[in-house]
Amino acid sequence: MLKKGSKLYSILTGTCPKCHNESMYKERNPYKLNATLKMNETCSHCGTRYKIEPSFFYGAMYVSYGVGIAFAVAAFIITRYFIGADSLLVSFFAIMGTLIGFMPVIMRLSRNIWINLFMSYDKNLDTK
Repeated sequence: MLKKGSKLYSILTGTCPKCHNESMYKERNPYKLNATLKMNETCSHCGTRYKIEPSFFYGAMYVSYGVGIAFAVAAFIITRYFIGADSLLVSFFAIMGTLIGFMPVIMRLSRNIWINLFMSYDKNLDTK
């Protein structure tokens, strides 16, 4: 399912959207909060520039809203139907805990989705 060359591979692994050979981020662990969004300027393998234009990743804020909603809905369903909590207050705290706990992951996923909307895998770059 996660084959090199698919957009899903680049989105979930945070690799270069053109060659899928190198992480876009300086630190692979999103929970190192001082470096969560620090990115390399270019891919050292294929030379792709990640910031296509100034403020390019501001668009990822719109994506992050949708990703956050997906995480919140998942937390609600798990709390309500799998754990069996009948209280909306318990569901609310589960949603808030999920959104706070996964905030670095949501921010990175949003950036990965955003850049993959504008760039595609080039199999010719993989053989460089």
